[in-house]
Amino acid sequence: MTDTDPRFAALGARPGKIVAVHLSYASRADQRGRRPAAPSYFFKPSSSLAASGAEIERPAGTELLAFEGEIALVIGEPARWVTPDAAWSHVASVTAANDFGLYDLRANDKGSNVRSKGGDGYTPLGPVLLDAREVDPSDLRLRTWVNGEVVQDDTTAGLIFPLTQIVADLSQHFTLETGDVILTGTPAGSSVVSPGDVVEVQVDAGPLSTGRLRTTVIEGRRSFDAAIGSLPAVDDTQRVEAWGSADAAAAGTSTGDRPEAGRSEDAPPVLAGSSVLEGRSSLSPALREKLSRVPVAALSGQLRKRGLNDVTIDGVHALTPGSHFVGTARTLRFLPHREDLFAARGGGQNAQKRAFDAVEEGEVLVIEARGERGSGTLGDILAIRAHARGAAAIVTDGGVRDAEAVAAVGIPVFTAGPHPAVLGRRHVPWETDVAVGCGGTTIEPGDILVGDGDGVIVVPPALAEEVADAALAQEEEDAWIARQVASGHPIEGLFPMNAAWRARFEKEGDA
Repeated sequence: MTDTDPRFAALGARPGKIVAVHLSYASRADQRGRRPAAPSYFFKPSSSLAASGAEIERPAGTELLAFEGEIALVIGEPARWVTPDAAWSHVASVTAANDFGLYDLRANDKGSNVRSKGGDGYTPLGPVLLDAREVDPSDLRLRTWVNGEVVQDDTTAGLIFPLTQIVADLSQHFTLETGDVILTGTPAGSSVVSPGDVVEVQVDAGPLSTGRLRTTVIEGRRSFDAAIGSLPAVDDTQRVEAWGSADAAAAGTSTGDRPEAGRSEDAPPVLAGSSVLEGRSSLSPALREKLSRVPVAALSGQLRKRGLNDVTIDGVHALTPGSHFVGTARTLRFLPHREDLFAARGGGQNAQKRAFDAVEEGEVLVIEARGERGSGTLGDILAIRAHARGAAAIVTDGGVRDAEAVAAVGIPVFTAGPHPAVLGRRHVPWETDVAVGCGGTTIEPGDILVGDGDGVIVVPPALAEEVADAALAQEEEDAWIARQVASGHPIEGLFPMNAAWRARFEKEGDA
């Protein structure tokens, strides 16, 4: 190809090499649950470049084409063994880029990203180059839109490795030549796109802007040939990585957008083992209303009749007397504190913050803290966030700090007790939306929880309607018995009712 090829229009010539950073933004690292100690890289072919306005194909038989809005650096003066202080003088310009990747092909790439990120059109770049001499590399803003909605918005202040460090580090290993391109990584918010979606990326430096780099996703007509090489393959791990979270993957793969080619008819419509979405639909308004009228003690009795004794969350009490709630479980898990793990997973948008940002209306955020009361598992700011999101309650078998302020928020909180210490004293925020152990029982995402002055109980969704009806009937019966006792009748023969009392109850109940 000549240098007049439209793919290289923004650069003016074909670059010698494109180098991309694996993981560089703190927000992305926190989302992935791993923070690298040093930058690492991979190469992309120059044939993957595309201009603004181009189309990108999602190959037939694949499902996980993901965008990554990025800041691209174009090298001016060659750089070899330069220091971070001198590195920026070797950068000629800054522009917007999109580091598309096809996660269906990641498994057999084994980290090289040759096939998953090397496809034609997988590196749109442009449309305008900003003169590096006129911008501050520590103060660049990166935004990405999908179908007009902002999905990524971060700045270079959020980088784990400054742009100057990346340039200097690469120059230790090989010469960065004039025209080479460095893709500097993507922040949180990268996710999957489908045919028909339009992705736009823009980099701003104060009043200067690259303009929007626009790419339209289309469906490819050709599929991969097993006789030549390995076929695309995905599993739930790749889906979570591509979509950005288990929640997003569950929601995305339940929309029916998965391609039919290359997958079994038995493939589940949502993530295997994920009950989060199922749980959200298991509690209808009518069932919620029934359960709101049933005391926890009555539910306990009915569940015990059905062989379920280990369904109470023991050791937790309402922070505010009189609290009562009904909702479906959304879970957060803490592991025991370890300094190196907390350093890697405790900062930024960690699992704890993600859980409070993701909890939805009517859900109960259940926190596994292993019964460890020597640290807070939430404070007033997080309680305010859950309340603003419409959460039904928060249940933790650990401590709560800022207890009085949390109680004043107005959301029911059930806890093992107050404690002033911060999270890092006893816990590492680890993961969300998984089965957890809280107060001696197991809670799965989507389980139904009811709480009142007697405590908190877990109601399996499959039994909820039956148990609620039986408990309401029992409550009616118990209320009738209480009235008889209050009027002077002895308990013997009445509680429980013998045949004579039963007949009288049924007669008066029918009257």
